[in-house]
Amino acid sequence: MTAVLFDFSGTLFRVESTESWLRGALAEGRMELGEAELAEAARGLEAMGALPGGVGPSWLPEDVASVWGVRDKSAELHRAAYTGLSRHVQLPDDRLHDLLYDRHMTPAAWVPYPDTAEVLRTLRERGVRVGVVSNIGWDLRPVFREHGLDRYVDAYVLSFEHGIQKPDARLFAAACAALDVDPRDVVMVGDDRRADGGAAALGCAVHFVDHLPAPQRPDGLRPVLDLVGGAARANGSGPDTDE
Repeated sequence: MTAVLFDFSGTLFRVESTESWLRGALAEGRMELGEAELAEAARGLEAMGALPGGVGPSWLPEDVASVWGVRDKSAELHRAAYTGLSRHVQLPDDRLHDLLYDRHMTPAAWVPYPDTAEVLRTLRERGVRVGVVSNIGWDLRPVFREHGLDRYVDAYVLSFEHGIQKPDARLFAAACAALDVDPRDVVMVGDDRRADGGAAALGCAVHFVDHLPAPQRPDGLRPVLDLVGGAARANGSGPDTDE
């Protein structure tokens, strides 16, 4: 294998909890909320799926449904979708909806999985190229830089920058082109079987991880090293696509 493509949220990084997200936005806006009210608001935001990278919506309001399926194609659609969800939760100040959205784009809102640095560093040491392919509406590069991981990434292919979102094979093709690799020599690693599984259409191998809080998945990425190592010893034949 000559390259590995990784998804971002739920694969390499995990977003903070909904309560932490709300506390961060309140601090940024210099607002206060009692503990009972904060807990109630956090529950409402989580039920609505208003935190990008967190739990999905339990239902889609009519005003959000029209943009939900294409939200990752542009920054404007992404913001509209998630602030639209949060506006269905009663908050003490209307400014909080944009403050919450802005908060989730900060490096402080994200934590790498415990084995992310080890796996990325080992791939670099082995000469395996690394790309990040994400359905997202904002530039995640500062997150990687802040956590000291940008040095291990050779290319970022982000849906909002291309106007294409996974599982569209064109996004994976763009990543392979950016890395100058044959898709048949690539493994795509992600947590979403539909979105990330789209890489199989190009001939990429696909490996899935569980979308879990970081403490609950201490070594979910390490099998990737065995897949790549095994493939290298087999003169370039990749692992089978997960079903």
